[in-house]
Amino acid sequence: MRSLNVMKEVQGPTPAGTSRPYKSLADALRAHRVPEENHAFIAEILDAVGVTTLIDRGRYIEALRRGEGAPLHIGRTYTNGFAEGEQVVLRSGPLRLQPSEGRPPYWYATHPSEFLDAAPVGKRTAVRKPATPRATAERPPRAPKSVERDYGVCDVCFMVRNAAGNCGCD
Repeated sequence: MRSLNVMKEVQGPTPAGTSRPYKSLADALRAHRVPEENHAFIAEILDAVGVTTLIDRGRYIEALRRGEGAPLHIGRTYTNGFAEGEQVVLRSGPLRLQPSEGRPPYWYATHPSEFLDAAPVGKRTAVRKPATPRATAERPPRAPKSVERDYGVCDVCFMVRNAAGNCGCD
């Protein structure tokens, strides 16, 4: 994966109050815990649209484009920020875009890890044991909650008296 130019100008803060540019795509994806099976796919998208800078925005990576176009938002499972009718051609063919509900009027692409089988080959899956039937015996009744007692209020400091009749000024 290629290294990107780091922007010299100050960027706005993220919700966490920080905003820093990444030195490389690998650093950005690792910091955001993007699954490794998506790294090559994302790199191919960024090469196709001409991204110059990657910035940490808290919940996502902001990818600033070289030319026209909105910045892309790269999350763990999606890349968002494509214009309607924008054609992004990858080696595997044109990118399938869907309208964004959270960032209209932009469109997004789902990362390949979302289409993979939930149980990878070679890994054991947990087997759920059937639940044991509960005993039908009735539970004993619960003890009643303790009743709060009023021990009065001090006429001098207006503090609530304790069980011994003392307050804060005694």
